[in-house]
Amino acid sequence: MDNQPYVRITNEWDIVAARQLGRNVAKELGFGTVDQARITTAISELARNIYLYAGHGQIYIEKKQDAGKKGVQIIASDDGPGISDIRRVMEDGFSTSGGLGAGLPGVKRLMDEFNVESTPGEGTDIRATKWLR
Repeated sequence: MDNQPYVRITNEWDIVAARQLGRNVAKELGFGTVDQARITTAISELARNIYLYAGHGQIYIEKKQDAGKKGVQIIASDDGPGISDIRRVMEDGFSTSGGLGAGLPGVKRLMDEFNVESTPGEGTDIRATKWLR
């Protein structure tokens, strides 16, 4: 992942920078404004989770190609406290921060592919991909 564009998330301004990077990559790949908004919203949510729960981490933006399809993959990675119950955080309305709880289920709905790997005490790795239609 070292050669992929990424933003280190340590403060609120980094969330804005990650959104901008994602929008630029999506635009470059030919995504329309609606899908650009979906992608940047997903990035926002993932970056905010890193900031709120892990304190710091990275958002990688990766161009993907698979069987003639083009897309963008967002990788949110941190070495924070991890998620002890992934099934629970994937329930609509579940929130540990007092927010709306749209969080990870919202990201999953916005994107075409979504995967969470997390080890309590070691961190979380979330991958979300949007394919160009």
